[in-house]
Amino acid sequence: MPTSSVVKRRIGYGAAAVAGVFAVAGATVGMWAIRNLKAHVLAQRRTRAAGFREYSVEVNGTRLNYASGPKSSGPPLLLIHGQGVDWRSYAPVLPALVHDFSVFAVDVHGHGDSARAPEKYSAAAIGHDLATFIESVIGQPVVVSGHSSGGQLAAWLAGHRPDLISAVVLEDPPLFTTLLPRAKQTWNWVDLAMTCHDFLESEETDWAAYSFAHQRLWTFFGEGRKRIIRSGLRQHAKHPNRPITMFFMPSGWNDMQRSLLTYDPRFGDAFFTGSWDEGFDHEDTLRSITAPTTLIHADWEYGSDGILQGAIDDVDAQQITSLNENIELIRVESGHNVHGEIPDRFIEILRAQRRF
Repeated sequence: MPTSSVVKRRIGYGAAAVAGVFAVAGATVGMWAIRNLKAHVLAQRRTRAAGFREYSVEVNGTRLNYASGPKSSGPPLLLIHGQGVDWRSYAPVLPALVHDFSVFAVDVHGHGDSARAPEKYSAAAIGHDLATFIESVIGQPVVVSGHSSGGQLAAWLAGHRPDLISAVVLEDPPLFTTLLPRAKQTWNWVDLAMTCHDFLESEETDWAAYSFAHQRLWTFFGEGRKRIIRSGLRQHAKHPNRPITMFFMPSGWNDMQRSLLTYDPRFGDAFFTGSWDEGFDHEDTLRSITAPTTLIHADWEYGSDGILQGAIDDVDAQQITSLNENIELIRVESGHNVHGEIPDRFIEILRAQRRF
């Protein structure tokens, strides 16, 4: 299977490079490997040094974990992460954002230290809880930015509770593409969603090992995939409470392995079955947004198997903006994790929201 440019961005290079990297030695490769393994760890240390602290609050009967930075003269900013990660995924941008915003970053239900609450694994249910969080904890309208499925939640808030939202940034959200049956032709459905569903249907109990071994990503590494999986599972057997990390994978991927340790696979199963979108009309939601909104559209392409490798394609992006004149489209050259891959550009886009 040929390696697409989008997947190359996601993994750092194509399958052919995997064998080559083991044959290269020297300080350059060493520093590159250290960065892949340690960049997010260092970013999280800088986040703590910038004054971020974690808290827990009961919201409509469910524990919600969040982090907040020092109070700023700027407006409050609510950050909502994507599926499979947690609030710490924003570590590369948090220290810079405290100069412009009073920042709040949540752990969505089923992630991080928030409660596992499968009865609430839908955009509408989580949206209601986040609205309550804004009212009871933040206490005033916010600039909201959500990544991936977090972008869907940001859109839900802006469309259903416009009184709580002053501006919106939708970071590569899978609007329309999580809806069945189309979802079956997307990377998320054939990768994480299917892995979650199959794990829950199996008799397996070790989610960390199962999710690592069944990542669709490994199909792009040819015969090297077997070696990678064996290496990762040996690492996991030796250190079962640590994330499985790979020196040749980007820092964002390695950090996701950390957050998958606390991820509830029932959350991913909601995308497999379609229950995530129950009560969430994407078109009506977008039409109802009154706040100034920025849609960040990242790289995408269709693989030879017809699977969308990305959150949305250009047609989706145009449909989103056509539904509401308040939505501005910004196209970026980046993989799906825009705030991790091009943090300076992401910060620039967020800072522009202060004018509203």
